[in-house]
Amino acid sequence: MQLIDTHTHLYVEAFDKDRDEMIERALEIGVSDFFVPAIDSTYTEGMFALESQYPDQVHLMTGVHPTHIKNNYREELAHVSSLLKSRSFCAVGEIGIDLYWDKIFIKEQQEAFDIQIQWAKDHKLPIVIHCRDAFDEVFEVLEGHKSEELYGIFHCFTGTVEQAKQALSYNLKLGIGGVVTFKNGKIDQFLNKIPLSKIVLETDSPYLAPIPNRGKRNESSYIKQVAEKVAAIYDLTVEQVAEQTTKNAFEVFKLI
Repeated sequence: MQLIDTHTHLYVEAFDKDRDEMIERALEIGVSDFFVPAIDSTYTEGMFALESQYPDQVHLMTGVHPTHIKNNYREELAHVSSLLKSRSFCAVGEIGIDLYWDKIFIKEQQEAFDIQIQWAKDHKLPIVIHCRDAFDEVFEVLEGHKSEELYGIFHCFTGTVEQAKQALSYNLKLGIGGVVTFKNGKIDQFLNKIPLSKIVLETDSPYLAPIPNRGKRNESSYIKQVAEKVAAIYDLTVEQVAEQTTKNAFEVFKLI
């Protein structure tokens, strides 16, 4: 059984003590590929080191996470622009809008999101979207880019069925992770109304660990619990879910 973790922050400090062991646990349960989103320029060196160690399994994105859009955001964007011109990436992400922590830099977040979407389109790359308390704002920016060149993943989707359908209208797939296992996650109540062909699996490790590890450090091997929950929702086998979501992930990232 092959599984794909389409969103995992393997390079962050939470894994410094046992990163190789954590990756090995994921490989042992069938995770063949790890798609690794960027946060900001301070992590670039660590991401490159990880890719060098696991060149066949680790696929890097570049971008500025919306919570890291601060006063120096133009410098961060310049860093991303330089990277896109110097080497290849699997996607531009994670990018988007986050209004959960504060709304101080909302205009800057919107501008950075808009710019990075255009870069993705210019480089014929998918985008990976972060959205927290900002569905309307994210959709507003996406509306301005709606085209065949716009595609990617709506990471950690936690919205309503109506918002899911709107996200799909922008040629996006829904990233489903640990939240689907939460009793109050709500997306499990309507997910089977969304075609499985529109879904990819993710962990967002080290964050949002699924049941029964909620509240603990997440890791890529826990994607199996996500797959099991999705299988139960769709009344399919885990193997069927793994096969389809793997196909979906490879389609987005153009690995087929």
